[in-house]
Amino acid sequence: MGSVWAQCAMCRTQLENNFSNGDPGIAAGINTGILYLLAMPYLAVILIGYFWYKSSKHGGHKSVRRDFAG
Repeated sequence: MGSVWAQCAMCRTQLENNFSNGDPGIAAGINTGILYLLAMPYLAVILIGYFWYKSSKHGGHKSVRRDFAG
């Protein structure tokens, strides 16, 4: 029997049963869903960091040059 990746014991048991009955498609779909859910928080943090960097770089830190005529 091939290896089945899952996060919890119940999911693993269900996927092993489906895989042994000749249906590996469900296991691949659940594993893809697990990877999708795993990647989303990292992607959100990266996007927030990127926009924070861009706003702080071009935002309120503009140097103002003033000429005082006396």
